[in-house]
Amino acid sequence: MDIQHLVDRLEELLTAGRHVPFTTTTLIDEQRALEIIDQMRISIPEEIEKAKRVLRERDRVIAQANEEAARIRELAREKSETLIQRDSITQAAQARAASIIEQSRREADQIRQDADQYVMDVLSDLEDALNRTLGVVRNGISHVQAEANARAPQQAQQHAAPSDIDTPSTLSEPAEIERISTRRG
Repeated sequence: MDIQHLVDRLEELLTAGRHVPFTTTTLIDEQRALEIIDQMRISIPEEIEKAKRVLRERDRVIAQANEEAARIRELAREKSETLIQRDSITQAAQARAASIIEQSRREADQIRQDADQYVMDVLSDLEDALNRTLGVVRNGISHVQAEANARAPQQAQQHAAPSDIDTPSTLSEPAEIERISTRRG
């Protein structure tokens, strides 16, 4: 039986008892009171045992909650360490990437400068070669013109004198050279 129910029955027994006038004494059924008290003695150990079980269960739940809280704290600590480590790895990777990008930019600039210098060197060499070739061509033209001019008076004399062989060409030699050189150029 529930101890609370037995206490309620004992209270009903006292309330139902007869009061002795002009005193605080109440007459009750002794047999019924003793039965309720016996039931209380039986119920009290059960109630105490229930209370002890409840206390043990409470202690077990509290211990389990503390273990769970400790486990959650440890997980949170590990996760925060992982995140911090991952963040530091990420920051290191970003710094390394920025360094690589900067180094690549410097190398690309150096390659561009080297390529520009190479192009300038090749073009300068080509210009020098073209200037030398142009000089050779001009010297050749001058030489050919000088020879042609030197032969012109001789040819003029030969054309003035009758020749034994008739030539079908009416062009003079310098004019012929000029015509050929303009065709090539």
